[in-house]
Amino acid sequence: MELTLAHWLYALVTLVVILTMVFRKGVVLPTLLGTFLVSWIYKGSLVTGFTAVFNANLTAAKELFSIFLIITFMVALLHSLKDLGADQQMIAPVQRIMTNGHVAFFVLVGITFVISLFFWPTPAVPLIGALLMPAAVRVGMPIMGAAMVMALAGQGMALASDYVIQVAPMLSATAAGVETSVVADKALILSLITGAVAITFVYFMIRKEIRKPNDPVNADNVKKLPGQEEADVVPNSEKWQKFFAVLVPLSMLGVMVFMVYTKFEGGRSGGFEGGDGAALIGGVAVILLAFATLAYGKVKALDRVSEHIVSGFVFAFKAMGPVIPIAGFFFLGSSDFAGSILSMGEAEPPAFLFDLVQAGQNAIPESAFLTAFGILIIGIITGLDGSGFSGLPLTGALSGALANGGLDSSTLAAIGQMGSIWTGGGTIVAWSSLVAVAGFCGVSALELARKNFIPVMLGLIVSTLLALWIW
Repeated sequence: MELTLAHWLYALVTLVVILTMVFRKGVVLPTLLGTFLVSWIYKGSLVTGFTAVFNANLTAAKELFSIFLIITFMVALLHSLKDLGADQQMIAPVQRIMTNGHVAFFVLVGITFVISLFFWPTPAVPLIGALLMPAAVRVGMPIMGAAMVMALAGQGMALASDYVIQVAPMLSATAAGVETSVVADKALILSLITGAVAITFVYFMIRKEIRKPNDPVNADNVKKLPGQEEADVVPNSEKWQKFFAVLVPLSMLGVMVFMVYTKFEGGRSGGFEGGDGAALIGGVAVILLAFATLAYGKVKALDRVSEHIVSGFVFAFKAMGPVIPIAGFFFLGSSDFAGSILSMGEAEPPAFLFDLVQAGQNAIPESAFLTAFGILIIGIITGLDGSGFSGLPLTGALSGALANGGLDSSTLAAIGQMGSIWTGGGTIVAWSSLVAVAGFCGVSALELARKNFIPVMLGLIVSTLLALWIW
């Protein structure tokens, strides 16, 4: 497609957003104005510009609401457990493993990676956020550091390889015209390299911030986590404390066992993962919330459960609300959403982001080094839509077209997959599933994305250089 003024305006606003994030400023205003201007210029209608701003935010809200909802229910459950005093007893066994902040760092890496590898990060985040985060922070790990670890190990290292479910390698390989297994193997190696570099960088970055387990600041930081605020514990609730301290972890463990069973029973694509897994965990959390509230007081439960759910929604939207208009602008750049945002009906929608990438592919010279980094950059750009997967057909197709004697298409496809999913899967864009990590850790999604940027970029550069050397 021929680039129009709207395409160049979209590119300019994207650049402004990136620069604004680099300078640690809010990007809601430029994305709102950008959505309005791009829509107005593309359609040539001022009215469309106004309606597109609303539609973009509505579309983003619909796409992200499942994340908001599971944050709400898990935070509400944690509030109900705090009413009973069961929250402290629940994490006590975990603290025996996490003896200090340094051990907690690597325990979080390992558990997040394994769970996310089998079920994608969406179901993993609420489990880890509810059970492991408080224990890690209590022994001295900084909250932002823990959030970075969860994002890099789950949304980055596990999802970018997607070695078990293999949706990502299949998309990349099909577009590149190569075997899925070849791309999957290379993607796993590159993702582990990227993750090892990024996570090691983060460890040395936060090492001095890790406090001793007996530091009084730890208890204050735990209170900053969602659902960990001070609460009036119901008298004579010792039996309920022990009961729910056992029931909640066992219920979550039961969910994981069931998900493992369905995966092995139903094959690679037959299990509960992604949105289905998150829905199962969310539903279990709601029923546990109801039972815990009844234990707090049978009559009080009628009002108390509503209070917990409202406080969960307030927290979710207060912490994650700014992400919606940002996501709306980047959804406008994807043909999957542009049609509804611009009210185009059956007409073919534009794909501003992908059109810009395709227009720039001809600028990549015939050099193995430049081709590899060109595909990486294209993958990163396509990941800006906050999906990570939507750009894989493009990076895969370009890998097949740009492969030469020095570099085969499967290697290029794996490199492109790294760029797209590490970016949009996401670790460095706040309008991706990164909002879930930020929400459960009680930190700003934009700040978390900024903190992750340098470690992730360093990891991607190192893995791409090693890919050139190995293959």
